[in-house]
Amino acid sequence: MSKKFDYFVVFAEMRTGSNFLETNINAFPSLACHGEAFNPHFIGYPNRDTVLGVTLEERALNPTLLINAIKDSDLLAGFRFFHDHDPRVLDYCLSDPRCAKIILIRNPLDSYVSWKIAKATGQWKLTDITRRKSSKVHFDGAEFKRHVENLQEFQVTLIKKLQLCGQTAFYVAYEDLQDVQVMNGLAKFLGVDEELKVLDRSLKPQNPSPMSAKVSNYEQLATGLAELDRFNLTRTPNFEPRRGPSVPTYLAGAVTPLLYLPTRSGPEEEVARWLASLDGVPVEKLLSHFNQKDLRHWKRTHVGHRTFSVIRHPALRVHHAFCQHILWAQSGRFRKIQKTLRKVYKLSLPEDPLSPEYDVAAHKKAFVGFLNFVKANLAGQTALRQDAHWATQSGGLRGFGDLALPDMIIREDEMCRYLPVLAKQVGRNDVPKPNVAENDKPFSLSDIYDAEIEDLIGNIYQRDFWVFGFDCWK
Repeated sequence: MSKKFDYFVVFAEMRTGSNFLETNINAFPSLACHGEAFNPHFIGYPNRDTVLGVTLEERALNPTLLINAIKDSDLLAGFRFFHDHDPRVLDYCLSDPRCAKIILIRNPLDSYVSWKIAKATGQWKLTDITRRKSSKVHFDGAEFKRHVENLQEFQVTLIKKLQLCGQTAFYVAYEDLQDVQVMNGLAKFLGVDEELKVLDRSLKPQNPSPMSAKVSNYEQLATGLAELDRFNLTRTPNFEPRRGPSVPTYLAGAVTPLLYLPTRSGPEEEVARWLASLDGVPVEKLLSHFNQKDLRHWKRTHVGHRTFSVIRHPALRVHHAFCQHILWAQSGRFRKIQKTLRKVYKLSLPEDPLSPEYDVAAHKKAFVGFLNFVKANLAGQTALRQDAHWATQSGGLRGFGDLALPDMIIREDEMCRYLPVLAKQVGRNDVPKPNVAENDKPFSLSDIYDAEIEDLIGNIYQRDFWVFGFDCWK
């Protein structure tokens, strides 16, 4: 009898119980799950070098090598896939009817708090209850909004693609993981005529306490949840609306009815300080962390408002992104990308950008290596997701959609002239000019710019040059 499927994918997110689900899938003699096989920063598991004989470097260059190895396994094999894994694999699997789809979901508040606790304690799995680490964590409303936005966007992507391809998936809620009959039903869905008598409980629930015992500012949690559209928190994802992922980045004046739509790695800090100066307040007092409901309310209550964006020359912007987020990687996300660029894409990135060994020649070499990575990344040829800081500005502006199209798109080198004009349109006179952005560190673009860099940037950002009429930087 032929197999029902050639392989399977468990679509999940961190702290949704995917480790527990994988453990019990592997308890079936005919099934094998190979961890996060397409995590861009490791292959399968953090301490592994290969999956089914395929290395991280081989998979980065050609992900279908690993997919084919999984298909050719003696067992019916699969892997776990999160929203930030290799996007090339997502399209491949969703379009393949011979790939079984399993979608694991969990209440987003529970997964968010569990993630915060795991980060605070460093404990991501628990096999011995006597070694359980606990910690009370701080609920961050803006961070939680972003968490929900990411979950919803990924779920909508899955659902829409399955609808277009005429396919269905096996849905598993976090609470279902403790039901052996559901696990046996999953096996039947995969076409396996085997049953478990009991679940493998080697992995233990890590945070069984009530929410009030896990969150230090529990009172603020209720306020944070009240700001969300609670229909988006349903555990049935089929009706979750798509949200614009850029909405939380918008900034509005504390009093002045101007709304700034930032293009990432543009002059964001300079524009934010200018916007705050209009009302004589610090940047922290600007209105931010919008969701769609907040934004619609702001627009209704600020009749005559103006919306704007400031774009930067592609050469300056990609160099700023490189210096700010790759050389001086601050967040965990960019530190992971930095590590992967070193290991997989062989970029010579310094441990300390201010070290004497990292001179102008080394900076140019590293930047050219980064540009070659960006070229492949934006062409969908890498395992890393495209990041807004080096994706095209034209694509970012299209993403604002019907919700908040800018009234004015201002070029950075003209913002000293046009931002004051924009402020006058909403009744502000004698407004200050914005500050000009400082040069990147440790070296400016002018220190290394030449024909090679110009050609690379022109090739990568051809559409931005065409859409916005940019000329060569020098």
